[in-house]
Amino acid sequence: MIRVWLIVGVIAALFYINSIVDCAMAERERVRGVPKAAWIPIVVVFAVIGGVLWFTVGRPRRGNGGRVRTIAPDDDPEFLRNLERDRRQQERIRRLEQELSDLDDTPKKKSGDSDGRRDA
Repeated sequence: MIRVWLIVGVIAALFYINSIVDCAMAERERVRGVPKAAWIPIVVVFAVIGGVLWFTVGRPRRGNGGRVRTIAPDDDPEFLRNLERDRRQQERIRRLEQELSDLDDTPKKKSGDSDGRRDA
């Protein structure tokens, strides 16, 4: 009989710790029922009953069964649009730099100057 009570105690302690940690890690804006600041004392004071209340009433609902949907970059249309925009922008910068370089390389001739230099 002592083994049964020991196993029940260990399971209750693990459930208690899990409910406290889950309550503390939940996002404040998504907690249901009372505010998050009230849930932590409820779970701590009422132990197992507080944990059951937390998991049934207060825990935030998650869409997709709690799974976060990730999209690979090559499947994300927004990412691909940004790549194309960045490529066009880099090409435009390269062209402008080339035009500036061409303008710097061409000698400027003044009227009356044959080599474009002025000597004092």
